[in-house]
Amino acid sequence: MRPVAGDRRRCRACGSPRLVRHAELERLTIAHVDCDAFYASVEKRDNPELADKPVIIGGGKRGVVSTACYVARIHGVKSAMPMFKALEACPDAVVIKPDMEKYARVGREVRRMMQDLTPLVQPLSIDEAFLDLAGTERLHHDPASRTLAKFARRVEQEIGISVSVGLSYCKFLAKVASDMNKPRGFSVIGEAEAVEFLKERPVTLIWGVGKAFAATLAADGITVIGQLQQMDEAVLMKRYGIMGKRLFNLSRGQDDRRVHLNDEAKTVSAETTFFEDYSRAEDLVPVLRALSEQVSRRLKKAALAGHTVVLKLKTQDFKLRTRNRRLDAHTQLADRIFREGLALLEKELDGTRFRLLGIGVSELGDSTRADPPDLIDQDAGRRAKAEAAMDRLHDKFGNKSIETGYTFGRGKRGHG
Repeated sequence: MRPVAGDRRRCRACGSPRLVRHAELERLTIAHVDCDAFYASVEKRDNPELADKPVIIGGGKRGVVSTACYVARIHGVKSAMPMFKALEACPDAVVIKPDMEKYARVGREVRRMMQDLTPLVQPLSIDEAFLDLAGTERLHHDPASRTLAKFARRVEQEIGISVSVGLSYCKFLAKVASDMNKPRGFSVIGEAEAVEFLKERPVTLIWGVGKAFAATLAADGITVIGQLQQMDEAVLMKRYGIMGKRLFNLSRGQDDRRVHLNDEAKTVSAETTFFEDYSRAEDLVPVLRALSEQVSRRLKKAALAGHTVVLKLKTQDFKLRTRNRRLDAHTQLADRIFREGLALLEKELDGTRFRLLGIGVSELGDSTRADPPDLIDQDAGRRAKAEAAMDRLHDKFGNKSIETGYTFGRGKRGHG
């Protein structure tokens, strides 16, 4: 398509009306790239019949919304919304259970394309990352803005999903920009306009200001970023501690964090949402054991080990509880993860009914020094050898080839 003569709203090269102009466009190099409604977009790509339909990715009626396509969002469906509320808002939605293996595979494809642009790719999740394209102009024969536009088009053509791009001079505003015009957005925030741009925005735009802290700020009469811009750093730090320093800097568009390589996961975990709420140990413990085995398999496959065991519970009224216990050494054993998780779980068994249970490990490190001999628990070595034998059977015959007494018959319980 050729550009309309004299029409400055269209690109001279291709005629597209999606034209970005900015005085600093040639100089900005920090980007945030976010896949649009990622899980739902992958499902729509794989099933064209869903293209115009509202799609919700989630765990069934008793689960929560993982993500929703933009058609469903028009009806008020949001991520983390209880599924029953989502279906009340959008009863015609097509609900699909998450296929994390497929999404991870597609996410890796997108990340490889990012790494074709620059080695400085800092993933934040399966579907988003920061990129620093400083110094890549000679490699790509284009400024970062044009390189990113070509990247977005390549993702659509070769992978079949869309991304939104935010381009700025710092990470904070690059992330803000990527959220501005989704889906298929490309937004730019320059340094000269940053303070004025932020002035009328709500304080919740600042990284780290959630509902609770926003309520604290509101109680002090602070609701928009412009009010923070008028306050001294010392006053903010006196009121809000280290968070006061962040408020002072980010409200002025000052963010010196660098894009750094950070491919390693920070936690390895597994969780499940039940079809009905459970409060008894006999229902929860077998699930905890099975989830511990999942976590252990993932750790062993990645040659990782965790130093802290984290238990996650969600009550029937959607209140989240997390409990953790730091170990004396890193572990990747299902037995150790389960026993520490069980000790944490037992303290929560007070009659409260739970709709979700999860277990995981954090403070990850390599597995070379994991699970040293336990001089106190003399049976730990025997259990570790038994687990290694089970692992060999699982590798040869599959995960259901042998089960512990905890997990045998677990399939009779309803959970998602």
